[in-house]
Order: sequence, then C-alpha cells, then structure tokens
Amino acid sequence: MPDDSGHLPVLPNQVCDLLDPQENDVIVDLTAGRGGHAELLAKRANGNPTVILFDLDEANLEFATARLEKLSIRVQAHHESFVTAASTLTDSGIQANCVLADLGFSSNQMDEAKRGFSFGNDGPLDMRLDPSKGTTAADLVNSLSEKELADTIYFLGEEPYSRRIAQKITLERQEKPILRTARLAQLVRDAYGARARSSRLHPATRTFMALRIAVNGELDALDALLLDVESGGRKVDSSGWLHPTAKIAVISFHSLEDRRVKQSFVALEKKELAKRLTRKPIRATDEEQYLNPRSRPAKLRAVQLGL
Repeated sequence: MPDDSGHLPVLPNQVCDLLDPQENDVIVDLTAGRGGHAELLAKRANGNPTVILFDLDEANLEFATARLEKLSIRVQAHHESFVTAASTLTDSGIQANCVLADLGFSSNQMDEAKRGFSFGNDGPLDMRLDPSKGTTAADLVNSLSEKELADTIYFLGEEPYSRRIAQKITLERQEKPILRTARLAQLVRDAYGARARSSRLHPATRTFMALRIAVNGELDALDALLLDVESGGRKVDSSGWLHPTAKIAVISFHSLEDRRVKQSFVALEKKELAKRLTRKPIRATDEEQYLNPRSRPAKLRAVQLGL
C-alpha cells in the first residue's frame, strides 16, 4: 500500500545501493513524483547534497520539493520534462553525480479518477502527466483514423487485437464521442469478445498503456535522455551535464522502455564511455512485490561513466 505520500517508490534499496551518493554530491531525480527516491538518496548521501528535481506533474513536484526541504538540504525544482535536464544543468554549470529516471507514474496519479490513467475508476479520458497542457487521450481516441489508432495500440501497447479494437472504437465514436475511461475499457473488452474471459491481463491494459505513451511522448523523451547520457559521457571535462564518473539508473516498466535502455547501456560500454553496473535488470524481491504489487514489472539498469 502507498505510504502517507500516496506512493511507494519501487526498488528503493537497490537504487540507493547502485547510485550510492556521497557527501556534497549532486543528485538528479528526473521523474521526481512524490519524492520518495530523492529523499532516500539524499539521506544516503549523509552530508550536504544538492537535489535537483524534474517532473511534469506540478502538484507532485511541489509535494516532493516540500518533502526534500524538510531535510534542510539544497533543492532545485523544475516543472519540466526530463528532456530539458541536460541543457538546464549545462546552462547552470552543474554536473550530476547521480541520476535516476523512474519511468513509471505515481500511485496517486493512477488512483485519481480525474487523471484518466486507470480503467479501475471511471473518469475523463485524459492521461496527461502535465494536466495543464497538451493533447488528451480522448483527443486521440476521437480524432485518429482507424489505421492510426490500430498502429498506436499495436506498436506502443504491443496489443495483438489492435485492429479489432480500433475498428470497434471508430464505429462507436460515430454515435457519440468516447470521453470516459469506463466506456473505452468496455469497448476494448467488447472487442476481445470471449477472449476477455481467458486474458491474463485486463483486456484494456495494453490499450491504455499505448494511449498514455502516445499522449505524453514517453518513448521519444526516453530516446532523447539516452542520447544526452551518451553525449554527457563523451564530455569528460567541466562542460558536460554529467560528472565524469556519474552513475545513471533507469527503472522501466515495459519491454519497449527496457529494450531501449539495455541497448543504450550496452552501446555505452562497447564505446568505452561507461561500465554497466547491472548485467541483467534488477527486479523487485518477492517481499516487495507482495507489499507493493506495482513493483512487479519494474526493471532497474545502471551504468557508471568513465570506467
């Protein structure tokens, strides 16, 4: 169950052991959420670290900032995507010693019906990490062509019944727009037909994931981050955003993300820009999965530059 912050950070001990921040280090949490990981890393530093937070969710960012400020350490908060991290730190003349990107989303976001991330509670079909701007899931569901919908659900959700689902959606929206999570989830279930009863996952799981990824440009953002890590690894002087021996950790939650991270980190090692700290992804223990079921799909990979 989530703690009083509304969220339990996944793989907390493993993240701290891998990044192992030291006194006066600059710790960068690229996806601050409710600040759980950042707080643990700051305490692990056991000195006077600087913590820099990035997040698209302004309310979560404010919560995380207040949480860190209680530790009486230096905190900088940026209501921005982590794709801006490299330029923001470079412009400020700051180099990161420890960098974390947890690519999941906070439990409070998932549990809040009005955010539209979950089919468990009916709400508006939104799914934006930054609810103040941008295209919503409803916009995509009601405007994309049948082929575009099918491709989105197939390539971003790896959904084998994407064509059938897209056909069902386009037929139904001719009657009235699809604006609620419960209605979309039911349409997907209807498209599955009898297969829904034997499906290991809820039939709407992959469709909702695909729309969330599309709405927030998540894979493009990850690709940009991984390029920035490689660029930072090539700059072994004071001009880069990463310290020459910086450690970078990424927690992914599905194969599209993990595949990118793995390939990038392997390439960094082959180019002798970094050393992999994890040969295989680190997974949550049985105990953590029992206490925090949302940790089950999490995979943690890490590298250290300059070794």
